[in-house]
Amino acid sequence: MQRVFAIIERELRRLRRSPMVIIMSLVLPTVQLVILGHAFGGRVRHLKVGLVDQDRGVPAIRMRELSNAVSANAQTFELVSYDDAGQALTALRNGRLNGVLQIPPGFSRRLLAGNAPRVALVEDNTDSFVSAALAGTMSGLLGAYDERPTARRVATQPTLELVEMYPFVPYVQYLLPGLIVMSIFMMVMIGGGIIYLDDKARGLHEGYLVTPISKFELILGFNVSGAIKAALVGVALMIIGSIIAGVPDAFAPLKLLRLLVVVVFTSVALVSMMFLLMVRMSNPLIARAMFGVLNTLLYFPSGAVYPQQAFPPWLRTMAVVDPFTYPVHALKSILLKNTGFDAIAFDLIYLLIFSVVTMAAATLLFKREL
Repeated sequence: MQRVFAIIERELRRLRRSPMVIIMSLVLPTVQLVILGHAFGGRVRHLKVGLVDQDRGVPAIRMRELSNAVSANAQTFELVSYDDAGQALTALRNGRLNGVLQIPPGFSRRLLAGNAPRVALVEDNTDSFVSAALAGTMSGLLGAYDERPTARRVATQPTLELVEMYPFVPYVQYLLPGLIVMSIFMMVMIGGGIIYLDDKARGLHEGYLVTPISKFELILGFNVSGAIKAALVGVALMIIGSIIAGVPDAFAPLKLLRLLVVVVFTSVALVSMMFLLMVRMSNPLIARAMFGVLNTLLYFPSGAVYPQQAFPPWLRTMAVVDPFTYPVHALKSILLKNTGFDAIAFDLIYLLIFSVVTMAAATLLFKREL
């Protein structure tokens, strides 16, 4: 028993010398409670809806006034007026809108004649949470419209005709973009951060430090090698996941090219971030504990499993700076909507700027010391 107690004492002493491990063990459940408690089940709000009024009659104007009133009170959606339906649909395809409410020509005439007046809601059905919330709100809006004095004088209530812009998207396809980003991050953690610290602890970096290689060259070498490994894993999961999830036209050449560009940009950004976090760290135990916290802080606020419009304001602010948010959005746009580079240009620009900033900061913080 003395030998057993000696092992126990050694492990307890080792833990005492690493207080950050204890702190991280306490922080992780707390962060998960706060983040997950607010990231799921919230009411979807602040959706962007384009309004195209092609009728311009008095009943159509009342429909617009009621839509503005519902938008101001419930705050489920925000109206953006468009004169041209084509421009509104282009904005919907590129992700700037969540839906387009279209009042067709002849709406007022059909309403006053009691001849089944209709308005169309063109929705981005790649996000079932958003589309369901939007359809429910618009249906309620038309129900409220029937209670107006003008609507009571006619025989027929306006009805909402749903137009789904894309084929049905099962939830497994909805989750795939986030899982691709997570696989890249896992490889960055294992093949980048942990191996870097283990090699540093074993003294393997001393061979680099006695050479005349510059700090930037050393950091660039680590980042490029880590990005290559992460990109290979991301591409592999993208192919396997697309087959499992049944993504339509998953292997179209142009679509694969856009996906590859996003995976490469994501890999470079995440490995640069990881190296910045590891550049002054020497204890692998702290890094392993920190990775659990990063998983929660980066993955769930990104919108990978639930729309960001349901988040409270402070969590939406966190999502704006989250480097997971932009590759998740880009991969969803390409995999689920088959959009072009116009829809993901801002995502790529953010990842590029993020990579440059984190790599520059890591170069400044790196020390050439044995």
